[in-house]
Amino acid sequence: QVQLVESGGGLVQPGGSLRLSCAASGSIFSIYAMGWYRQAPGKQRELVAVISGSSTNYTDSVKGRFTISRDTAGNTVYLQMNSLKPEDTAVYYCNFKGYSGGYLELWGQGTLVTVSS
Repeated sequence: QVQLVESGGGLVQPGGSLRLSCAASGSIFSIYAMGWYRQAPGKQRELVAVISGSSTNYTDSVKGRFTISRDTAGNTVYLQMNSLKPEDTAVYYCNFKGYSGGYLELWGQGTLVTVSS
């Protein structure tokens, strides 16, 4: 089994920063990619950022403000969010794609990020 544990959401003022963390644990053979998605009220879930090996990809609205990274072991992914805007308010979900006795895709439980003054 593989588990994902997210942390780091909260309330922040516009222009502020937050860092989200997502730790994958359990019987992981290999990780293909880990990433962050978000879902705002009344909207569909969208990709925010993804990291696969040394490659990263971001949705246009967060480029230059958000940075995705992984720890040296590769099982924890971070999303550093700077210059936050009210439109960044959403539930952020960690996503895991990898292999554990077969291909596996998992979602974290979600963490709420609220950007408001």
